[in-house]
Amino acid sequence: FVVAAGITAILSLDATVVLLTPVVFATAAKLKVRPKPYLYACTHLANTASLVLPVSNLTNLLAFAAAGLSFTAFAGLMVLPWLVAIGVEYVVFRRFFAADLRVAGVRPEIRKVRVPVFVIVVLALTLVGFGVSSFVGVDPAWVAAGGALVLGIRGLAVGQASIVGIARSANVLFLAFVLSLGVVVRAVVDNGLATAVKDLVPTGGGLLALLGIAVVAAVLANVVNNLPAVLVLLPLVSGPGAVLAVLIGVNIGPNLTYVGSLATLLWRRIAHQRDIRPSLGEFTRLGLFTVPVALVGAVVALWGGLRLFGF
Repeated sequence: FVVAAGITAILSLDATVVLLTPVVFATAAKLKVRPKPYLYACTHLANTASLVLPVSNLTNLLAFAAAGLSFTAFAGLMVLPWLVAIGVEYVVFRRFFAADLRVAGVRPEIRKVRVPVFVIVVLALTLVGFGVSSFVGVDPAWVAAGGALVLGIRGLAVGQASIVGIARSANVLFLAFVLSLGVVVRAVVDNGLATAVKDLVPTGGGLLALLGIAVVAAVLANVVNNLPAVLVLLPLVSGPGAVLAVLIGVNIGPNLTYVGSLATLLWRRIAHQRDIRPSLGEFTRLGLFTVPVALVGAVVALWGGLRLFGF
């Protein structure tokens, strides 16, 4: 849980799915423990643990400007909802997978590993840069680009990367997909969807209003996916509290169904490649136990933070 939450927060939810899921699967096989609790943790925390930073999820980046908050203010308001949601997930997982977790496995082999100091330092400086950029009026995108440039040049210098590999990592097709999705959603919104959804979205900054906004966002994410959901809802809400409530809904809500987020669909494909067929019924039952409680707990924590910091 700690590793998955950290990777999601710093490197984004897709990194948790793509990088951590295969590692968790291989580790579980080597230690002869049942992999299911750990694999499900990867997909759940890829969504839930993406609440805390603007860079943790593409939905956060889309909403960052609309929230009208600095990078540090965003993180400050979301850190408590982040911790509450992860805590709920952990408690439910311990009970839901109690039988699987009782399998002892074998004693792990302890080996010394080479720590990638340079990469860790660059990542740490990039995170610090995100916070500093808010105070000097620099867009966080330039900080991210600088960190990527340093790592790319170093990778080329030591032979760990290639120009082609770096170009592929930019994932131009995915960027084109997001742009196209925005155009399609804009057209749908302008032709009636905004009116239909607007009647469901509560107004105001009270606790009940924030809960209502988060619930609508979670339901919409499970109907049309979280990216279209956030694009539909952002023009319909105002104020940092409402925007952050939308993010709680579209980030925690996708743990209820496979179609809630692209990260969940990608996780399912990775599981299938390793001959694991996640049960739709089990995935949904786990979501029913985690999503409502985590959603309510995170919104209450957000409401408390907004009152504490005077928003």
